[in-house]
Amino acid sequence: MNEVMKTIYERRAVRKYKKTAVSRDIIEQLIAAGSMAPSAMNKQSWKFYVLTNKATIHSFSTEIAHAAFKEVKHTSITDAVKMSLSFFHLSTIVNFITSDDHIFYGAPVVILITAPKADDWSGLNTGMCAQNIMLAAKAMGLDTCPVGFARLIMQTKDYASLNIPDTEMVELAITVGYGDEHPAAHERVKNNVHFVN
Repeated sequence: MNEVMKTIYERRAVRKYKKTAVSRDIIEQLIAAGSMAPSAMNKQSWKFYVLTNKATIHSFSTEIAHAAFKEVKHTSITDAVKMSLSFFHLSTIVNFITSDDHIFYGAPVVILITAPKADDWSGLNTGMCAQNIMLAAKAMGLDTCPVGFARLIMQTKDYASLNIPDTEMVELAITVGYGDEHPAAHERVKNNVHFVN
């Protein structure tokens, strides 16, 4: 198996990190890899907001958790159950109980990826960009986790401190660091391929 395929198969969502810092040079290399992703009409409209201050990351994590619980309060029972199951990811219940960072898992780096609010292709573009970052991180000996709940950062009281323009929205966050766990691969669906003649 070549190195690219090996990296794809070894990447995992890691939710426990060592306290080891990640250098700015490495962060910049990861973002450069993300920027190499394809995008609709080659607009490359993503932007990156990088958090490395432990106190700032922890503060936003706490605020996002509160915003998530407010969301649950204002949804139907069905949506609340779905959201709760998403928030309390089954593989992270123990981490949730023992951790004081329920959103960013104590990672030393959080990369927020934004896209223009008016861009119909932003979700697709951001997803491809994020995957590049996560694969590049794995190839460099780091681990990552995509955090969809990070979108709720836009509802936090300190959101303005990020200086993200009103024309942009946070699509996703990626935690980055040196993993302190080795999750097993989840079983993959295999009956979803249809060759059409």
